[in-house]
Amino acid sequence: MGKAKDDNVEKNQSDKKRRSPKMCGSNYPLSIAFIVVNEFCERFSYYGMKAVLTLYFIHYLHWNKNLSTAVYHAFSGLCYFTPIIGAIIADSWLGKFKTIIYLSIVYVIGHVIKSVGAIPDVGDSTVHISLSMLGLILIAFGTGGIKPCVAAFGGDQFEEEHTEERRKFFSIFYMSINAGSVLSTIITPILRGDVQCFGGDCYALAFGVPAALMVIATVVFIAGSGLYNKGPPEGNVLLNVCKCIGCAISNRWRRPKNSPKRDHWLDWAEEKYSKRLIQEIKMVLRVLVLYIPLPMFWALFDQQGSRWTLQATRMNMDFGGSFVIKPDQMQMLNALLILVFIPIFDMGVYPLIGLCRIKLTPLRKMAAGMILAALAFCAATVVEVNVIKTVVETPPAKQCLLQVLNLADRDVSVHIPGHNIFPDPIKSYDEPSGYTNLPLDDAHQILTVDITHNGANHQCHLNFTQHNVYSLILDNRITCKLVEDSYTKSEAGEAFVRFINTRTDSMNISVGSKQFQVPGNYGTSLSLGVERGVYKNVECISLDTLMIYKTDLGLFDFGAYYTVILRGDPNSLTHNKMVDVQPNNIHIAWQIPQYVLITAGEVMFSITGLEFSYSQAPASMKSVLQAGWLLTVAFGNVIVLIVAEGAGMEQWTEFLLFAALLVAVSIIFSIMSYFYTYADPDQLNKLFNEEANEGNMDDLKKEKDSMHIKDLPKGTKM
Repeated sequence: MGKAKDDNVEKNQSDKKRRSPKMCGSNYPLSIAFIVVNEFCERFSYYGMKAVLTLYFIHYLHWNKNLSTAVYHAFSGLCYFTPIIGAIIADSWLGKFKTIIYLSIVYVIGHVIKSVGAIPDVGDSTVHISLSMLGLILIAFGTGGIKPCVAAFGGDQFEEEHTEERRKFFSIFYMSINAGSVLSTIITPILRGDVQCFGGDCYALAFGVPAALMVIATVVFIAGSGLYNKGPPEGNVLLNVCKCIGCAISNRWRRPKNSPKRDHWLDWAEEKYSKRLIQEIKMVLRVLVLYIPLPMFWALFDQQGSRWTLQATRMNMDFGGSFVIKPDQMQMLNALLILVFIPIFDMGVYPLIGLCRIKLTPLRKMAAGMILAALAFCAATVVEVNVIKTVVETPPAKQCLLQVLNLADRDVSVHIPGHNIFPDPIKSYDEPSGYTNLPLDDAHQILTVDITHNGANHQCHLNFTQHNVYSLILDNRITCKLVEDSYTKSEAGEAFVRFINTRTDSMNISVGSKQFQVPGNYGTSLSLGVERGVYKNVECISLDTLMIYKTDLGLFDFGAYYTVILRGDPNSLTHNKMVDVQPNNIHIAWQIPQYVLITAGEVMFSITGLEFSYSQAPASMKSVLQAGWLLTVAFGNVIVLIVAEGAGMEQWTEFLLFAALLVAVSIIFSIMSYFYTYADPDQLNKLFNEEANEGNMDDLKKEKDSMHIKDLPKGTKM
């Protein structure tokens, strides 16, 4: 086995002589241009599809908010669990180049199926769900499978001595990711909302364009085939690693009592496996131990596409009448800020910190990134606390909510025995101040309502049910009409409108694309969602006289619920507009601070982690360690499922919990980092090459501890 490894080293060294031509006389291989363009198109494809995914679940598949969030994070988690499969395929059988090509084809097929599933004319809802889930699974295997290969394959294009160029390549690589992301998160929400197809939002087009970009990504990568440095697969690395670890554990467990001690528990596998493999596994395990706290960062980071997007749907998205941003477009801010922050941090922040004689190691950068992400969720908590002030929460058990609409010609007094919820008279056509909490003795209760109007007393016996929200409508005859209200804010930012017709003739009213049928004599229409906007010259047709009236209903704002009271004689039409649920009055720009903080944290955490994973990986295990890094993202999404779906908290307390957990994890990570010793994989090659040339196996045992940086006093054992 040792000889085979040495032969592979010689083969790799001969392969490195066949390098790609350089770009413009620099030390950058020309081949990386194809890799960067491929990554740009692939990330456009992935993030463009993912940007509209949560709203697709809610509005197209008609899932509720919690189920949509759960499936979103399950898909995100699967996208980062599958990299281990791609790493095994690349390192064991096909090599990175072929793995990227074959799994890209799977990726394209998944996109096509996903797009077909978004066409309303293709089958029923069961077919749509089945195609959507199948497409997402194939996309997860495609994008996840190539993740550990593309970055490592790009790093393989550089010669060993060009470490600075390779470091900058990772920054360029990461910028290409975010350039694709920023464009896709602007374009695909526009394709979804502004392009109408099949009678609604065009999700088929929003998914189809990313599919086309993935086709382009695959073609571009294949076009650069002749320029790549294609290292052969290293053999079944992961299987060897698992067998070696199993052998070491087994031998240690069964060792005789008088057997000599070993410096490391993996040394118990020396009888069967080469010292080189054991040393490489030690390097990988030392890094994987540091990965244990990292999923918590991704648990926060990936909520931009779920919880933060849903938060944006309950905010005011109008920028002074100039334009209206869509809630799923706010994710674009993260990618846009990445493009700005990468050069600022590389050329400004890090050098300034260095001038202050502060040694900012990669692990310290990552710990600082965690703190910034925690601060981002503190900012999200503050925003959420203010957002929910306009939200009508579902009443708890044995409670309901009630408001009174006085459509009588004079003031009325409303009294419910045992409750003093309406102490003051209610003026005629006065807009209610909001819903009032009404306690109940049981899940259902019939209550007597005493009403005083024009000196006369009236009684109504009304049936109330817990958790419901009601409007009590009173007319001149003091007829009590109890109406169950809708109150849940639209995830699409729509305003909901209903009409109450005090006239004798029935009315047909057109508001945008919605038609309202309102019976006469205090009839009530359905509450329908309309696009946010100013509605002037709204056409109202009397179904009795066929007379057409025009009325100005004014602004129907984001997330509000309105009741419009129609009045007037046969020759004229007037109205009173009342607000049942307040509009979204917190501007979406208040999300910017949390995006700034989470993006700054990403620059310090994710880019540094990507580079750290590559620099600490032995040559034969780079894809495996890259997959290990990506697995931390998968487990982060699992954490979201556990906390968000299992805790049952209010959203602002959930945000605060995530922030607190990340602060605690960052402290643990900082302690672990303090005891970590940075390794140099190239030193491992030199060590074993010298041993092979000299043929002196004893020297290896004396020098094996020198594979790490000798000047650092601290070390970590598994």
